[in-house]
Amino acid sequence: MKKIIISTGGTGGHVIPAQVLYDYLYDRNDVIIISDNRGLKYLNGNKYKIKRIDVPKINKNIVGFIPFVIFFIISFINSFLFLRQKKIEVLFSTGGYMSVPFCLAASILKLKIFLFEPNFVLGKANLFLLNYCNKIFTYHKNIKNLPKKMRYKNFVIKPLIRKDIFLAKSRFVKKQNKFTMLIIGGSQSAKKFDDLFKTDLIKLSKTFRIKLFHQTSSENLKKLKKFYLKKKIKSKVFSYTNNLHKIIKKCDFIITRSGASTINELVFLEKPFLAVPYPFARDDHQYYNAKYYVRKKLGWLIRESEVKQNFLYKFVKNLIKNKKLLFRKRKNMKNFIKRYDWKKNSNKINSFI
Repeated sequence: MKKIIISTGGTGGHVIPAQVLYDYLYDRNDVIIISDNRGLKYLNGNKYKIKRIDVPKINKNIVGFIPFVIFFIISFINSFLFLRQKKIEVLFSTGGYMSVPFCLAASILKLKIFLFEPNFVLGKANLFLLNYCNKIFTYHKNIKNLPKKMRYKNFVIKPLIRKDIFLAKSRFVKKQNKFTMLIIGGSQSAKKFDDLFKTDLIKLSKTFRIKLFHQTSSENLKKLKKFYLKKKIKSKVFSYTNNLHKIIKKCDFIITRSGASTINELVFLEKPFLAVPYPFARDDHQYYNAKYYVRKKLGWLIRESEVKQNFLYKFVKNLIKNKKLLFRKRKNMKNFIKRYDWKKNSNKINSFI
């Protein structure tokens, strides 16, 4: 039995893979998830062993840079002391700046270091840490920004899908008598996403029998609920939930940002989607995430800047009137995920331990 930590934090895109890795590893090892305060909201303290260590965000402002350096050094010292005190042997990092001090401390202590990159574009933190790691787990052979001299470290695995989603996939869900949509605003710029389709949704609700689920930020929850109530659109508005897959299963069609975890879960659950990538994602990685699956004919893709009034109305109207469009996407998804195997993925990663 090895002593392992999984370093994560920030957005759900970092934390969800950490949850899956924990489930892969904890039966055979002593595992702890390390997260900053932002990542804790995605983690169930009753299910996971968690330790909070905050890491300051990089501040390029001259005034803020000196405090950043001080706090970063403190984070590094705390990481080093924690790793040594707990006699940790293996470190997994799911990316993001919050993992840097842990990985640097682990390198000094000569621990095994494994990075994880779910996106088609290698993140800056992972790029920086490549020199210190044993392997980097990815979903694809050709990752953008991965230096040629480091490609031997790339080990391709199947997407990290949560165990409860695997179990939920086969469960029967009663078919709705309305065309049911889900809008996933994501953890970044959810307010802009909330406003993007309002006019078209009003028009759709007046023309067709639709039901809408809408995930948004907690700050915009009341305002959005009030809007749908006023416009008499049958809806359920909510913020982050670990049970999003249960809502996804009820829906005919999904509108979403294109974080890697979200897209992979939609494909696994065979739910056709329209991806509208977050336009300010670093290295435009959300666009490349979606582009791969759209080329496989598993969904549709549009830039946020290209969304005009009446676009969604025409798009959804076409889906409702031509049911074969959604059927073909679901069929393609079913063929695409045939080789997804939770246990095989788990065994692959445990073999490195």
